[in-house]
Formats: sequence, structure tokens, C-alpha cells
Amino acid sequence: MTTQLPPAPRPAAPRTPAGTAPVFAGTSLPAQIRILTGRSLRAMVTDPGIVLFGLIQPVVILFVLTQVFSKMGMPPHFPEGVSYLDYVLPAILVDNAAQSAMQSGVGLVEDQKNGMVARLRSLPVHPGALPAARSLVGLVRATVQVLIIMVLAITVLGYSPNGGAAELALSAGLTVFISFSLGWAFIAAGAWLRRAEPLQNLALIVIFPLMFASSAYVPVADLPDWLAAVASVNPLTYAIDASRALALDVPGLDHAIPSVLISAGIAVLGMVAALRGFRRPL
Repeated sequence: MTTQLPPAPRPAAPRTPAGTAPVFAGTSLPAQIRILTGRSLRAMVTDPGIVLFGLIQPVVILFVLTQVFSKMGMPPHFPEGVSYLDYVLPAILVDNAAQSAMQSGVGLVEDQKNGMVARLRSLPVHPGALPAARSLVGLVRATVQVLIIMVLAITVLGYSPNGGAAELALSAGLTVFISFSLGWAFIAAGAWLRRAEPLQNLALIVIFPLMFASSAYVPVADLPDWLAAVASVNPLTYAIDASRALALDVPGLDHAIPSVLISAGIAVLGMVAALRGFRRPL
């Protein structure tokens, strides 16, 4: 009589430690993006300083520029019947969009440093899920910051654009879309550089000169000839002019389509570059 041995116990499935990446087995790419986006949004909500510190620079620029330059004489080509606050606020929103976009790349770098990327690579997760989630988080951050800046400008400084509510909403929406597009460019930079310091230096080198070499603070016609030539081909000039035209009901709406197309092109190129950089070995 033969004795049957009991079946060997099955090895236990590996457990994910608490507070780390969730299990993605059997989930689709949209579900993976949703899970990772929710994780990052919860981290942002529990640390409101992330949003607060992101608001410091645009709010400081808002108050300093409007209080200093509003008391000075306006340049010859300044739009008639438009206060300096109304003129400069769309530029401040675009500047905030660029700063918020940079944080999307910094967030990806932090995920690489804290081991999040390494854990995700051991799970059945699409390589584009985390960059896409970071992009959506940046979209939410930019939307919140735009709303806060506009509320402060309206309630504290008396911002009163000539355009209607619908045009103002379109202006804010264009700004948020620009932030989303630039976010992909900085996510790609973060995927390749993998360090926050070079990424922040890159943002300073690119954004700071482009903002001043544009129609952000004075009309292009009032800039020196060489700077006006640069501003006329500067993508930020198209974005600022379009946002300003929508909010203030002034000429420049013809720049809306080029700004959208340029932003969409930046987003597509950023997505491709980010995915290639993200797939590189750690």
C-alpha cells in the first residue's frame, strides 16, 4: 500500500510593502495611469506646501510688477484703456504655467530617486503610465494655481479684463494647456537628466530669457530692434498674445491657433522623448 504525500505548498505571492506601489496585474493602461495619478495627487494634497511654494514666484511677480510699473508712464504702443495689471496678468499666468510644468519633471526625478520607478519596473506596468500620471498631476496643479492667481488679482488688485467670462475662461484654459504641453518637455528632460539640479538650471536658462524676450511685460514694438526680432518668433509671445487677446478683447487673437499648434507639437515631441528616456536602464 502506497502512501500519497500531500501536495507541496504553493509559494506565497510576493507582497507589496505598505505605502509602496500598488499591484497592477490585469489592469489596463488607463487604469494604471489613474492609480498612479491618484497616488501623486494624494501626496500633493497631504503636502499643500507643494502648491503654496509653487505660487510664491508668480504672486510676488504679480504684486511687484503691478505696483512698480503701474505708476510709471506706459510705452507708446501700449493698448489704450488697458491698465498695466490687466496687460501683465496673462503673462504672469503663462510664466506660472512654465514653472508648474518644470515641477512635473522634478516629480519624475523624485520618483526615480525614491525607488518608485524600480518597483514599477518589477510589476506589469506600461512604461508610459508614470510619465502620463505626472503630466496629469501637473495639469491639476497648474489649474489650481491659475485659479488662485486670478482670484487674488480680482479680489485684491482689482483685475477687471474687458473680455467676458467665457473669453476669460478660454484664456485660462489656453494657459493650462500650455502648462500641460511644457510639462511633457520637462518630463522628457527629467527622464534623460535624472537629476533635479540640472533640470531646474535648464528651466532657468530657457524660461527666464524667453519671458523677457517676448511681449510679456511691454509690447514688442517698444522693444529694441534686435530683441523685437527675437520676440516676434518667440513661442511664448504667441501664447501670451493669444491669452491677452481673449481676456482683454484686444488684437492678437490670430496668435491663438499658432500657440495651440506649437504647444501640441511640444507635447507630442515631449511624449516620445520622455518614453525613450524612461525606458533606459536605471
